[in-house]
Amino acid sequence: MSETQTVEADLEVARELTAFQRNILVILSEEPRYGLAIKRELETYYDSEVNHGRLYPNLDDLVEMGLVEKSELDKRTNQYSLTEAGHDVLLDQLSWVFGRFVTDDSRADELEALIDEQR
Repeated sequence: MSETQTVEADLEVARELTAFQRNILVILSEEPRYGLAIKRELETYYDSEVNHGRLYPNLDDLVEMGLVEKSELDKRTNQYSLTEAGHDVLLDQLSWVFGRFVTDDSRADELEALIDEQR
């Protein structure tokens, strides 16, 4: 399979992700984290508890899809990091969202202001 075919296959799989799974990828785009740190970030975003029975199966699915890499931080703790494929999935999603949101210069300015706030 060529690199272009691999990227297209990754993006097709990614389009089937749930919002929860995409949010995990967004969290991991910042830096690798262990499971409880991901859980805390999600709970902050959702403003409610995220149970282990929801988080870890979704992390395992993302690992299986090749979007997240799982490694051992210590004997009891796993660390999760975004793969290059996961990075590409997020860029594809942002491109799609921005392509629909930016309908005029005013909206483009709003996005630029948001990006500038993050720098």
